[in-house]
Amino acid sequence: MGLYEKWCEATKTTNQRKRYWTYVETDGGREEIADDLAETIRSHYDRLERIAEDVGRLGYKVAAQILHEALPQTPKGRSGDLGEILATELVEEEIGLRVPVRRLRYKDGRNMAMRGDDFIGAGYDDDEKKLRLLKGEAKSNKVLGQTTVASARKVLDRDNGRCTPDSLLFVANRLLESNDADDNALGRALRDEVGLKSLRPDRIDHMLFTVSGNGPHASLKVDLDAAGHNRDHYVVNIHVKDHQEFILAMFKKAEDLGND
Repeated sequence: MGLYEKWCEATKTTNQRKRYWTYVETDGGREEIADDLAETIRSHYDRLERIAEDVGRLGYKVAAQILHEALPQTPKGRSGDLGEILATELVEEEIGLRVPVRRLRYKDGRNMAMRGDDFIGAGYDDDEKKLRLLKGEAKSNKVLGQTTVASARKVLDRDNGRCTPDSLLFVANRLLESNDADDNALGRALRDEVGLKSLRPDRIDHMLFTVSGNGPHASLKVDLDAAGHNRDHYVVNIHVKDHQEFILAMFKKAEDLGND
């Protein structure tokens, strides 16, 4: 059972190529996923096996300090990062595309936002074996409003709706550095796409992902209704009433590696 299935109750509506998904925490859902989500947060900043190696060599206290130095320490930094983390997990759990690079591992500074597309999903159609991409923008706000939604849509629409070349090339090059043959093949396909720009709009989906304390603002549905019909669109909201407290608690739990 996936993270969202254990954590939230989902309401999903579809109108042709437009999908509007809202999630609300269920009673006891947060407690059920707290340990898993803490581990997931860690995995977006470093490989879990590397953290385990630190514990084995240096002990829990020192390993926790190393992890602490990688995680954001400001409310804004934590909020933005958790939005990207939750979006990545949703794409892989609910859509079936890979988000093949955990880009938070490559931040210039732990409290700084990374440039480029917030997340890129990639994969192949089962029947046609053709490349499909998903360009995503994630927003995490205590109070979500129209300005934030409009800003996110503007980012999705830039570069004619394509993944920005620098973001796509970043993912491609990380995959080409892998020792896995499938990663290399996908990396080559993404690198080729940077140069060829051969994918039609209907093979580059868009996702506007939000997590907020006030729930799905009306502007989300307005935004989706106004979106074009030449690609699949996903507009998503995760409603977490105690937005700020939730983020603080989850990052504190992620930093706690235990002592045994």
